[in-house]
Amino acid sequence: MRFRYFAALVGFFCTFSSWASDAFIVKDIRVEGIQRTEAGTVFSYLPVKVGDTLDEEKATEAIKALYATGFFKDVRLKSEDGVLIVQVDERPAIAQISVNGAKEFEKDKLIEGLKQAGISESRIFSRSLLERAELELKRQYISRGKYSVKITTTTTPLERNRVAINFDINEGRTARIKRINFVGNENFKDSELRGTLVLRTPGLLTWFTKNDQYSKQKLSADLETLRSYYLDRGYLEFNVESTQVSITPDLRDIYITINITEGAQYTVSDIKVAGDTIIPEEEIRKLILLKTGEVFARQKLTESIKLITDRLGDDGYAFANINANPEIDHENRQAGFTFFIDPGRRVYVRRIDIEGNDRTRDEVIRREFRQMEGAWHSTKNINLSRQRVDRLFFFNSVNVETPAVPNKTDQVDIKVKVEERPTGAIMFGAGYSDRQGIILNGSISQNNIFGTGNFFSLDVNTGAINKTYAASFTNPYFTVNGISLGFDAYKRDLDTRPLSRVGTFKTETVGVGVRLGIPIAEFDIVSVGLAAENTVLGVFNDSPQRNKDFVTEFGKSTNNFPLTLSWARDLRDSAIWTTSGTTHRLFGEVSVPGGDLDYYKVSYHQKWYYPISDNLTLMLNGEFGYGDGYTGRSLPFFKNFFAGGNNSVRGYDLNSLGPRDDRNLSLGGSKRVVGNVELLFPVPFMKEDRSIRLSAFLDGGTVFARNIDFNLMRYSAGVAVTWMSPMGPLKVSLAEPLNDQPVDRLQAFQFMFGQQF
Repeated sequence: MRFRYFAALVGFFCTFSSWASDAFIVKDIRVEGIQRTEAGTVFSYLPVKVGDTLDEEKATEAIKALYATGFFKDVRLKSEDGVLIVQVDERPAIAQISVNGAKEFEKDKLIEGLKQAGISESRIFSRSLLERAELELKRQYISRGKYSVKITTTTTPLERNRVAINFDINEGRTARIKRINFVGNENFKDSELRGTLVLRTPGLLTWFTKNDQYSKQKLSADLETLRSYYLDRGYLEFNVESTQVSITPDLRDIYITINITEGAQYTVSDIKVAGDTIIPEEEIRKLILLKTGEVFARQKLTESIKLITDRLGDDGYAFANINANPEIDHENRQAGFTFFIDPGRRVYVRRIDIEGNDRTRDEVIRREFRQMEGAWHSTKNINLSRQRVDRLFFFNSVNVETPAVPNKTDQVDIKVKVEERPTGAIMFGAGYSDRQGIILNGSISQNNIFGTGNFFSLDVNTGAINKTYAASFTNPYFTVNGISLGFDAYKRDLDTRPLSRVGTFKTETVGVGVRLGIPIAEFDIVSVGLAAENTVLGVFNDSPQRNKDFVTEFGKSTNNFPLTLSWARDLRDSAIWTTSGTTHRLFGEVSVPGGDLDYYKVSYHQKWYYPISDNLTLMLNGEFGYGDGYTGRSLPFFKNFFAGGNNSVRGYDLNSLGPRDDRNLSLGGSKRVVGNVELLFPVPFMKEDRSIRLSAFLDGGTVFARNIDFNLMRYSAGVAVTWMSPMGPLKVSLAEPLNDQPVDRLQAFQFMFGQQF
C-alpha cells in the first residue's frame, strides 16, 4: 500500500510539475474513469472543494483520502485552466461467489464465513482479503482434521468492471489420531490415562463423535481433565511438561505425545477453619468432605467450598467468599488446609423478574417459588423454586440468575428465563386393523389452559376392542395453599373377542369422579378421589369359566363406588431430563359399601435415578401390586393386574404374562411384580437436545394368581429411545426375551405414543 501511495505521489508530482511550485484556486472539479461509483461519492471523500486553494500538501491529502476508501487501485490528479481533474481506476466489484467440492461443511455456512472475512457479493474485490479468506477456509478444514485440503481460487473478469470468484476445494482425506503416548507416568498405565481423554484413536463410534480427529481445543480440555484426574488422587505436584503433536508426511496419521511429571501422592494432615464463620464451626466442618489422614482429592475440596458457600447463601450471604489455603509439607508428603471464610454483606431479594413466558401467566410461575421478594436470599429456596417450575412440564428450560442490584451492596434480583414448550395437542387419526376394523380416534388436551396452569382433556377412541369417551379437568391450585381439584367423566367399552390370546368378555362402563390433591410437605402430596360407575358385563360361550361364574354371582350389571387414596413424593431434579432423584407413589383403591362389588387394590411404585457421569444416568424401577376381595368375595376379574409390554416387561406381548386358562388365554392376576434397570444417555450427535434420549435396559416381572413365585418371573434386555415429540411422548424399544417359555407370546419391537413414561 505504501508503494502505491509512493507511485501515486510520483505521478502526481510529474503531472503537476508545471504548477507544483505555484498553488491555484480550484474553479471546478471533474471526475473521470468511474463506472459504478457515483461522482457524489468521490466528492464526499475528496478534501478539496471549489474555491479552495490547491497546493502540494492538499494534493497529497486528496490522493491519500481517495486511496483510503478502498474503491480505487489508482488515483491521479490533473489541472486544466483552474479545473481539477480527478482520474481514478476503480477496483472491480464481486459479482458472484461459487464454492465447489465442499462436503465437510454446508456451502451456505462457507459463504457466510467468507462474508465475515470480507468476501461477499457486491463488495469491492481485494486480493489481500481473498488471501485472508483462503487461509480462513484452510483453518476451518484443518480444525476438522483435513490437513491435506487444497483450495484453488480463480477470479474471472466480467463486464462493468466486475469479477466472479470460484473456490475449488479438494478436501482430501481426514487425518486420524494414530496413537496417544504418555511419557513420565509411573503410577498409572497408558491405557488408564487414555480412558480419561476425549481425544482417542479410531473406534466403533468415532465416526459419530469425531473424537479421533485432532483439535487444539479438545487437547487443551483433555490436559485439564488429566490434571484433575491426578489431583483427585493426591498428586499435588502433577504437571504437564510439554505436548508434541506430529503428523506423517502423507498428512493422514497424527501422533500425540504428552510429557508429564506425576510427583508424590499427598495426604491431608490437618483441617482448620478461620475467618468470620457466622454459623457454628461444627456445622462448617460437617460440610468439609476432606478428612484428616485421607488422600487429597481436589474434587472433594471444590465440593466442600460449594457446600459452605450454599450454606451461607441460605442465610442471605449470597456473595460469600471461601478460600482454602494449603500448607504443604514436601518432606512428609502431607498438606493441611485452612478454610478462610468471608461471608460478605447479607443481602435480600428486591424483586423477581420473569421473561420468556409468552403464554403462561406470571402467577403460575410465581406460585411455585419458595424464595419470596423482600426476604433474605436463600440458595436452597432459589434452587427449590427452579426445580418446582421445571416440574410444571410447561417449559423446555428454566434458568435462574441472581444479579446484584446496581449501586446496592445488600440487594439482588432474581431473573427467571423460561423457554416455553407446547402444552396442548389436538390429534385426529384413522386406521384399519384386521382385528378391530376401522379405528377412529381423536383427542384434545391442554396442560396449561389459557396460561392458567389448569389441565383439560377430551379423548375419543373407537375400535372393535376399545372404545373410550372421556373428559377430565384439574385445577392444581383450587386453593391458594396448593390443594388441587379435579373432575372426570368417562365411558369405556372393552370387547376382547377380536383378541385370539385373551379370555373373551365384554364390558361397558360409565362413570364420573371427583379428585382432591393435598400437599402435606414440600415434595409430598396426598390425593383422594371418589367415583360412581356402572359396568355392564357380557360373557360368551367361549368365555373363561371364571367370567361366567362372576356374572352368575353378581349379574350382568354392577354398580361400584371406588374410593382412591394415594401418596406421591417427587424428588427428581427435572421432569423432562431426569438425572438424579427419586419418585414414590403408593396407590390404593377400595370399593365403598353400598355398591355391588367388594374389593381392594394396593400398589407401590418407586423410581431411583443416579448420575454416573455427565452423560450417563442409572435408573432403577420397582413396582408391586396386590388386590383381593373382602366380605368373602373375590377380586373382580376385570380389576386384575396385567404385565408384559412397553410399560412393564418389554419383549413380551402386551398384558400376556401370568396365569392362563386351559386354552392359554391370559387371565391377569391379583399380584404384580415388575422391576427395571435402565442406563440412560443422550444421542451421541445430539447431546444438547433434551427432548430425545437413548437407553439400554434389563426388565423383569410378571403377575400371579395365588402365591408369589419368583421362578415364574420373565426377563428381557434391549435398547430403547424416548422422544418428547411435539405431538406427545414417543418410546420405541427393541428387546430380546431372556427366559421365555413356549407358551409365551413375544414381541421384540414395541412402541408407545402419547403416554407419560
